[in-house]
Formats: sequence, structure tokens, C-alpha cells
Amino acid sequence: MDELELLKKDWQANSTKVDQHISGKEIYPMMHKKSSSIVKTLFYISIAELVFWILLNSYPYFASETYRAELAAMYGNTNVLLAITIFSYAIILTFVYLLYKSYKTISVTDNAKKLMEKILKTRKIIKYYVIYNLIMAFLSFTFAMYHTLYNNPEVSSQFAKFSDKQMFVTAILMMAFAGIFVLLFWLFYRLIYGILLRRLNKNYKELKKLEV
Repeated sequence: MDELELLKKDWQANSTKVDQHISGKEIYPMMHKKSSSIVKTLFYISIAELVFWILLNSYPYFASETYRAELAAMYGNTNVLLAITIFSYAIILTFVYLLYKSYKTISVTDNAKKLMEKILKTRKIIKYYVIYNLIMAFLSFTFAMYHTLYNNPEVSSQFAKFSDKQMFVTAILMMAFAGIFVLLFWLFYRLIYGILLRRLNKNYKELKKLEV
């Protein structure tokens, strides 16, 4: 059990308001430090994710001429692909900036109420970012499937032979695959950000107790 947990137990065990006030003063700096550390970790994770996606998208593009040609055919031309790429990275960079700003603000905040506000804001930033990525994952998967079905001669010729029943079953399977794909993304973000957000939420609840 860490020092913060011991202090909290001692604070809760004290019966007088004076003792609670003194113990609360001892607990707050440690909770502040933990909250700042969590947001700092979230910031570093976002940086790592940005680098990961850049490498994942850039290496095949520059290493394979065939891959570049397929992407150009999928999106119509390279300008559309470039615009989508810039937009996606701009969203991630905005998210990174907002997290960095939250970390810097929390680091210098010495008021419990303001610290709680910053924790809530950080949680919202993560929430919106995860929602954005889930939507983009679903749209990307759906677009890729649509392109494969209607623009790949080999695949489209096979589907042309399907009956209405077979097409219906295929559509259901495609939706199921899209759902599984998004679910895997959701689990990925829940694993990466979920643990840290739960700790941040726990700090928020403890700060509310100190404010009472």
C-alpha cells in the first residue's frame, strides 16, 4: 500500500474536522502529483500512437509502388488521399496538443476545484478522441470493403453471380466483420486509456471528498 493510500485511510479514520482539514492538506499535494503524472503518461501514449500510425501508413506507401497505385485507385487520385491523411494527422496532433495543455495546466494548479475541472476536461478529451477513432475505423473499413466489391474486377465478377439471398447473407457478414473490427479498436483504446482514466476518475472522486 502506497503512502497516499495510508494517508487517506488515516484521514478517513480521524473524527474531528480540524484533523480532517490537516490530513486533507497532506493528501492533496500527493493527489495533485498523481493526477499530473497520469495526464503526462496519457500525453506520452498519444505521442507514441502518433508515431505508430505515421510509420504504419508511411512505410508501405514509400516502399511499394503497387500500394501507392492501389491507394490512388481507391481514392480517385493522390490529392484526395493526401487531404484525408493531413486531416487525420491534424486531428491526432490537436489531441496531443490538448493533452499537453492539460498536463501543463494541472502541473501548476494549486486549487482543488480547478484541478477537478481539469481532470474532467482531460476525460472529455480522451472520450471524444476515442469516439472519433472508432467512427474513422468504421468508415475506413466500410470504404475499403465497398472499393473491393465494386472496383476489384475479380471480386465484382464473383458477386455478380450471387443470388439475392447470397447477397443478403454477404451484406450481413460484412456488417458483422465491420462490427468486430470496430470492437477490436474499442478494446484497444479501452486497454490503453481505460486504466489511466479510471485512476484519474478515482482521484477526481477523492478530490470531491476533500472539497466537502
